[in-house]
Amino acid sequence: LEPTVAMFLQGVMSNLVSTAVRLVPLGQTEGQAVLAHLSPLCARVAAQTAGLTPEDMTSTAFLSDIAAMRHETLTTRLFRS
Repeated sequence: LEPTVAMFLQGVMSNLVSTAVRLVPLGQTEGQAVLAHLSPLCARVAAQTAGLTPEDMTSTAFLSDIAAMRHETLTTRLFRS
């Protein structure tokens, strides 16, 4: 399960960095450098959370979740996919 958690975290970070590359003056090379810098953190967090049960795991990203829900219905959206 630990490699799966690490890959999930890498995917989340990759999405956030990709968004930053499009929204702020952050080039693709710098974005890749950020991901490379954060990769050890993904592995560390995956190792630290390896023994958790589903009941132990929670998410508290309320503001970003609400923003994502609002973004879905906007006439002019930042990213269309």
